[in-house]
Amino acid sequence: MKVTKFAKVLSGVMISTMVLAGCGGSGDKASDKKDDVKLTESGFPIVEEEVSFKMMGPNVGLAEWKDMPVFQEYAKKTGINFEFTTPPVADFSTKLNLALASGDLPDVIYAAGNSNLTDTMVIEYGEQGTFVALEDLIDENMPNFSKILKENDTIRRSITTPDGHIYTLPSLAMNEPTAVWPRGPMWYRGDWLEALNVTELPKTTDEFYDLLVRMRDEDPNGNGQKDEIPLTDVKMESTRPWLMAAFGLTNFGVQEQDGKVIYAPTTENYKGYLEFMNKLYSEKLLDQEVFSQADEQKKAKGQKNQIGLFPDWFSYFTTGKEEKDALNDPMFQPLTSEYSKETVVPISAGISRGTFAITKEAASPEALLRWIDYFYGDEGAFYINKGPEGALWEWAENSEGEKVRVYTENVDLANVEDTRGTITPAYGLTVPNIDYKNTEDLYIRGNADDEMDTTFTDFINSETEEKITANGQLPMPLLYLSKDEIDQIKDTQTDLSTYIEQMEAKFITGVEPLSNWDKYVDTVNSMGLEKYLEIYQKALDNYNKQ
Repeated sequence: MKVTKFAKVLSGVMISTMVLAGCGGSGDKASDKKDDVKLTESGFPIVEEEVSFKMMGPNVGLAEWKDMPVFQEYAKKTGINFEFTTPPVADFSTKLNLALASGDLPDVIYAAGNSNLTDTMVIEYGEQGTFVALEDLIDENMPNFSKILKENDTIRRSITTPDGHIYTLPSLAMNEPTAVWPRGPMWYRGDWLEALNVTELPKTTDEFYDLLVRMRDEDPNGNGQKDEIPLTDVKMESTRPWLMAAFGLTNFGVQEQDGKVIYAPTTENYKGYLEFMNKLYSEKLLDQEVFSQADEQKKAKGQKNQIGLFPDWFSYFTTGKEEKDALNDPMFQPLTSEYSKETVVPISAGISRGTFAITKEAASPEALLRWIDYFYGDEGAFYINKGPEGALWEWAENSEGEKVRVYTENVDLANVEDTRGTITPAYGLTVPNIDYKNTEDLYIRGNADDEMDTTFTDFINSETEEKITANGQLPMPLLYLSKDEIDQIKDTQTDLSTYIEQMEAKFITGVEPLSNWDKYVDTVNSMGLEKYLEIYQKALDNYNKQ
């Protein structure tokens, strides 16, 4: 049965009204209620009389936001309460789109992230006036965030849309060394290196190849069987950034090179990467199931002691060993090659957009900006991550008379994170804040006299500084394209991404011979690559002019 456009719209409005009941849009307009919200001069409380707003965000399912101590205690501190609409993470994108399309709006969209509140949506609904432009309100109402913008102009440029407005606030990874990771790193299995008497990691692609051959042939797992897999991954998603970097490339798509936007998968450097990976695959140095296995299969091989180099957030996630054993698993040393004599690796900008937006329904954007600004300071960043005193942690006195933080009695020390997920929304979601500093005064102990063991953290930070930070290069600034530009290239972007992923697998496995490279490049060019690069170049030029 054919459904008319009008019926679809009407149905959407009716559904969103039922699903998002209480989320906003009815009763007095924001302009009518604005005079009712009286702000204090500064600090806490934020408002002279208690006020309630409506917030929408994704729920990971461990607790309702209204029951979370973070919101309950912060409401007492600020005088600002919320009525929450929190669909499950899996449904959030659909529910958010319904709310925006129907006009049945919350006052605040929280922790949506760029995957749900996309650049296109931010620009479209910002230009329509659905989202409040925040740039003129920040200095007066957000001292913490204003300080950050003054110290780092990259952040302001990264969150400013082409029409000159700031419609959403970001999550900022500023204090944790691992924030530079674009993905989980690669890790060598340390006991294999010891078995092979390897005292220095490979630094060139030739040395790397030689080590993989030794892993394949010299029985480093010591079981007498030829079952070693030197290198593994799932569809090259995590190893690709680190190995492409050996060929001077930092992104599987557009990247900046001396102020010019290039498309990495059509360069001679990328061809060199494919030739190298095809060599590894053909000689069974690269897992023969790399393009077909799931992460669970990769981990199963790791727990059977079958793989020598693999990607993961931490090595013990794959090996199944204990955290202390992972201290012997060194991070992958970036490589050089004939294509790139300089050691380089891609790094993350540490900025996640779309984590906080205020809609036109809000009676006082100023109050909401003061509310969120707390989380852009160290105290508030710790609060949103670890919760208030008495929930996840409490103060205790150790035998030396020092006050230290310890976990409360209700916390399962073997599974702290699940408890934390009932206390704060900053669990499995990208929330608007800065990373709290990983310093001794923020450490939480099992009991007051526990020694603070930062051995593993120190190891991770040291490896990150030496292997990644010291060689890091941002592939491309965090750009905004205009709605018109996004419309022009969205089909091209989808087609390019699909094609180059398919062809990477074919070239590496030998299904497609590299003698067809020129044909491949011609196909990519025929997909509208020239216009695609032109639009990104314009966006980059505009970014650099800000």
